[in-house]
Amino acid sequence: MKLVRFGQKGKAKPGLWKDGKIVDLREIFPQIPDINETFFREGWLEKVAGVKKSGQKIEARIASPIYRPSKIICLGKNYAEHAKEGGFENPEKPLIFCKTQNALSGPYDPIILPRSSDQVDWEVELAVIIGKQGKRINKTVAFDYIAGYTVMNDVSARKAQFSDSQWFRGKSFDSFAPAGPFIVTPDEIDDINNLRLTAIVDGEIMQDGNTRDMIFDIPAIIENISEDITLIPGDIISTGTPAGVGIFRDPPVVLKPGNVVECRIEKIGAIINKVVAE
Repeated sequence: MKLVRFGQKGKAKPGLWKDGKIVDLREIFPQIPDINETFFREGWLEKVAGVKKSGQKIEARIASPIYRPSKIICLGKNYAEHAKEGGFENPEKPLIFCKTQNALSGPYDPIILPRSSDQVDWEVELAVIIGKQGKRINKTVAFDYIAGYTVMNDVSARKAQFSDSQWFRGKSFDSFAPAGPFIVTPDEIDDINNLRLTAIVDGEIMQDGNTRDMIFDIPAIIENISEDITLIPGDIISTGTPAGVGIFRDPPVVLKPGNVVECRIEKIGAIINKVVAE
């Protein structure tokens, strides 16, 4: 099952994506909430799984797959080759940081270059959507807490990231977490630990990795984060990026107005974002 949100900002509705068409879930369930914490707490994931109606062609903006998650948690240096390209050792435990809600945007929305920092970079990542609340989740049951998966670009303003001595600001500028196009439920994916992920800038493949190369796999990540941080339905965990980011190239490659960045993960889909000046 592929969950999708569609409509203009502030007016997005929940739907199902079926073979290029959308089932408007509000036409079937007028009381259904947006895809958010309430959606998962009230069991709507299970309710909509039984919808047999075929979709219709709807010409509408595709929105971010989650509305106002309580947290967007990200992993740094979770692929050995990415750590190596930056001159870093592999971390001994998951290196986590957060992005803010204002960074979250739709899969085809523009990436807006900030005024206060340059050296803007791309990072294709597999993102996990949490489906139920949990704390101190043992890795042996971690998959029970997952509602689905999506694609996220952990856009990063490297000047701010490196000069601030912490990553919060440089990772949280407006539009710096385009995600989507869907939430793909786990039953749609045979092996989450063997998915190719690529980042393509203006038609050139810049990152080409596989989720099997994560240093810390998804159960280990969930166990680590949830030890003392309660995970809430709708939370996003973005699991790190493979080698091939722009800043560590020789010479460095950074995003400029007019660039188009495509982040693709097999079995899930692709997000395509044009880079624009504010």
